[in-house]
Amino acid sequence: MRQTARSHALPHVLSHALPHVLPSQSFDELLCGGGGPATVDRLRVSERSWRLLVVRALLDSAATAPVGPLPPSPDGWKLLSRAWAVSKETVEDLLAYPAVGVWAAHTLRRLRGTAQDDAPLWVDTGHLHAIAAAAAVRVGLEFRTDVPVRHGWVVLPALGAMRVPGRADWDVAEVSASAGSVRIAGRPLGGPDWHALTELRADGCTLLLDDTDPYRDLRGPAGVEPIDSAAEWQELFGPAWDILRRADTEVAEALAGGLVSVVPRPRAERFRPHSASSGDAFGTALASAPDDAEQFASTLVHEFQHNKLSAFMHLFTLYDDQGTRLHYAPWRDDPRPLGGLLQGVYAFFGVTAFWRRRGHALGQFEFALWRSQTAYALRAVGSADGLNDLGRRLVAELTRRIEPWLDEPVDARARAAAALAVADHRATWRACHLRPAPGTLRAHASAWAEGNPLPRTTDEPEPVPVPGSPARGIDTRAVLLRWLLADPAGFAALREDPGAVVAGARLEDIALVEGRTAEALGAFRARIDRGDGDPETWVGLGLAARAAGDPAADGLLARPELAMALHGELNGQADPLALGRALANGA
Repeated sequence: MRQTARSHALPHVLSHALPHVLPSQSFDELLCGGGGPATVDRLRVSERSWRLLVVRALLDSAATAPVGPLPPSPDGWKLLSRAWAVSKETVEDLLAYPAVGVWAAHTLRRLRGTAQDDAPLWVDTGHLHAIAAAAAVRVGLEFRTDVPVRHGWVVLPALGAMRVPGRADWDVAEVSASAGSVRIAGRPLGGPDWHALTELRADGCTLLLDDTDPYRDLRGPAGVEPIDSAAEWQELFGPAWDILRRADTEVAEALAGGLVSVVPRPRAERFRPHSASSGDAFGTALASAPDDAEQFASTLVHEFQHNKLSAFMHLFTLYDDQGTRLHYAPWRDDPRPLGGLLQGVYAFFGVTAFWRRRGHALGQFEFALWRSQTAYALRAVGSADGLNDLGRRLVAELTRRIEPWLDEPVDARARAAAALAVADHRATWRACHLRPAPGTLRAHASAWAEGNPLPRTTDEPEPVPVPGSPARGIDTRAVLLRWLLADPAGFAALREDPGAVVAGARLEDIALVEGRTAEALGAFRARIDRGDGDPETWVGLGLAARAAGDPAADGLLARPELAMALHGELNGQADPLALGRALANGA
């Protein structure tokens, strides 16, 4: 059986349209969360058609748009066509460059009135000339054209950027090539004002470290920010690639065939890396500076999973959802729509598989944590409205593969730490994003005031999640657990002022993760008694109660949103642990 999808080839590029075909093996590999080099190559080819379709739509929409001080768009296309005639592969590679996809999608949205930007529209539409100039430079053409200047920088996609001082925020500069010499605003390419992109090289994989392209940031244009830490990225990339290759050669080779660039972002807090990807930018991963090679490898796996699923969903529909229903995502602080949850389970399936092969304490913690959270989310997304038959099949395949991992042995200390992190995240998310129905709250408050057992809550509908972000990251205690497992000496230094190193961390969190249960229980309870009972505190009380063997834990962790609301409804006059025990009895 072969699965087919409609071709998106440009009519002037191919003489006739051909459908993209995924052989059964490739189709099944992707549904199972995998995809070897041949499968990824097919996705890359299909993304070429998708990219050409978006660029064609952009050019059609821009036909009547103002060009400002730049040449008309057809001039840029003519230069691109000249380069195409010299080397079709070179031009196709450039058009497939991830940042070109973000440019095309962003500019098309601007032209259609669904996106905003501070830059004049001609700066976005005129970026075509910069793409054409980059293509011409790559194939060795002689040419002359004007390109946009953004805040004093001229950018040639996938090549680098030239600083052009003394220009307005939005301006133009000439790019020319003659007799083998390329000049931008009269300055030679390769001179002191030129910032070339760094290539991250390892045996079998090369990625561009893109710190210049204005469309590299995935969501919208960003300023050119040349980094001074490229050597550090290269120093980590070699070992990261070695980790990937030793863990799973096929996964590594597929990643090498699909990823093109990494967008560097500033270093984040330790054990809290930031990364992102976009369906508009197949082949890239945005990532904060990694703590170490292992984290770098995990991030590449994570974001490449997103890349694969996005490309797959350009060919096949998995769900029909308007985004109005929000869901719990065990890796996020905020509620997510169905599409976001589906992307998450696919990415964290890959993350779980990566950590499954790492045997040290932190690796076992990550494996135990993400196998539990991913399986939990798969059960949730599998029962959600909106998935079609193919979406349900994907969820079923991922579930089939991950369920045996739930029974694999893990070091007891890492398993206990992961269980704490899982319970913490699920309960804190509930406390932050769910609100009991007014009738439920009144009935519970009335029963408590009259000394009666609290009403049973098993038949009540689940509250609808409300958007928003918690005051601190829901992963705060998980980050402390990572410190404890991976760097005990560093963790010891946190004890005096944990919040100075781990944003949002408190002394009672340190006591909880270290197992000083009585101290943690008293501190959480005291915070609630003095009126500082935020979601993290109520859940911390439940976690400490569980460690102490107090049945209050069952009520506080299962319905923290109700415990908090009921305590407030009773003007803080009810004992928090007694409320937890009463809620547990009514569960």
